[in-house]
Amino acid sequence: MEHHVEICQYFTHRHVSVIFLLRRDLLRRMVSVLANSYDRYAKLLNGNHKSHVHSPQKAATLSRYKPTINSSSLVNDFKEMELHFAKVLTCYNSAGHIVLYYQDLMKKWGLKLNEVQEYLDLPTKDLTSCQIKIRSVPSSDHIKN
Repeated sequence: MEHHVEICQYFTHRHVSVIFLLRRDLLRRMVSVLANSYDRYAKLLNGNHKSHVHSPQKAATLSRYKPTINSSSLVNDFKEMELHFAKVLTCYNSAGHIVLYYQDLMKKWGLKLNEVQEYLDLPTKDLTSCQIKIRSVPSSDHIKN
């Protein structure tokens, strides 16, 4: 966000297609950010930092970490996240972009990926991913407090 004007100009000048991938569930986002930050330093998988994995075993290893959430600032943290998202979308409004929500992608995989391919002006194909979801149980099971 420090150089959003220059970045937006670059995107516009170079005809860069921007896809904002957001989460509606702010608590899940917070857990993911905290867990990812923890793994960046702890390197739980053989000394390597991984934010995405391709095996259930690695997903289970990463999902064992349970962050502590500061409940006294939680509402303010969520408000700040929402304001940040709104600011980003406002700042990059002039650049061609679409907003894709993680939850929609998971529920309507084929439909949403077709929309992305159409936005990128690509021929639509059935796409798959080898990534394994790390946290598939309720958020309360992934938070220490």
